[in-house]
Amino acid sequence: MCPFSCKIEYQDNMKNYIIAGSLVAATFLASCSNKTEQKEKAPIRVKTELVAPAAIAGNRTYVGVVEETAATAVSFTGMGTVRRVAVSEGQAVGRGQLIAEMDDTQARNMLAAAEAQNRQAEDALARYSQLHEQGSMTDAQWVEIQSKVEQARSQLAIARKNLADCRLVAPVSGVIGRKNISAGETAMPSQAVVTIVDISSVKVKFSVPEAEVAAIVPTTPTLIAVDAIGCECAGGTIEKSVQADPLTHTYDCRVRVNNKDRKLLPGMVASVTVQGVSTGDVANGQNCTGALTLPLNAVQRRADGSLFVWTVGQDNTAHRTALTIGEGEGNSVSISSGLSEGMRVVVEGYQKLSEGTKVVY
Repeated sequence: MCPFSCKIEYQDNMKNYIIAGSLVAATFLASCSNKTEQKEKAPIRVKTELVAPAAIAGNRTYVGVVEETAATAVSFTGMGTVRRVAVSEGQAVGRGQLIAEMDDTQARNMLAAAEAQNRQAEDALARYSQLHEQGSMTDAQWVEIQSKVEQARSQLAIARKNLADCRLVAPVSGVIGRKNISAGETAMPSQAVVTIVDISSVKVKFSVPEAEVAAIVPTTPTLIAVDAIGCECAGGTIEKSVQADPLTHTYDCRVRVNNKDRKLLPGMVASVTVQGVSTGDVANGQNCTGALTLPLNAVQRRADGSLFVWTVGQDNTAHRTALTIGEGEGNSVSISSGLSEGMRVVVEGYQKLSEGTKVVY
């Protein structure tokens, strides 16, 4: 074969190898690109609000939570195995109604022993009383017999009480809020078996900034709205705390609400509109300009003490934005600097965010 022919054939083979290698490399890069795209995290769903001026009005609305008027923890006085729990969560119970029973085998045996000991002591008292009347016994012997009878009677009373305590009854009327022990479990002394809550009337707890708390008195009119059950009613007497939260500088207030139909349940979120309450500037007779505000819970604090919020850009990515805040107004806080009107701020779901995270809202 001609050397020149062999050289041409070699060059053709090399070209084929190069083309094949290029195709393999392109396929590999395309595969890596697809895998990278598949591994991209899905956007995180958040709730946002637009930065806007505060509404100027004589009423203030706060977010509250429904609480029971009273809660009673019901427990056995001794230790033992629970044989039966006769109630369930949410069940209405009356005072004296059976709640649970404990295994009473040991209590019954102790009662039988105490009864036998008491019969023996009473019989001895009857027999020796005749001897004492006849003067055949000394006063010391007679006192000893009487002491044994008193001890036997006392042990019998204790045994009867222990047997009765194996039955747990409701000390008050109400609704079973929580059941902590089931049949077969061991109950310890003072360990709550159930909690009985009084919800014939409830309290709605809400927090008020220090600039507004002075305007609230026990007779301040309120309107309570609970979206969960579509309830809207007037509130009653307001109880106001005298100690502020050291972090938020807010005071806890509780307004009584009639709940005869027992629709309002502890833990429900309520909207409390307090009539005639305004910010400190309005209360002092000055004009309010409607400063920019945002929800207080959206403001986060860095380790160095500086404040920031998560804002959402036009490309739907989250960014840390530093800011300074002013006075609180209800559950909102005024913005001194760092944000402008119309910016979108994350108010829920920010716990999973990091700089540049894609979000949907």
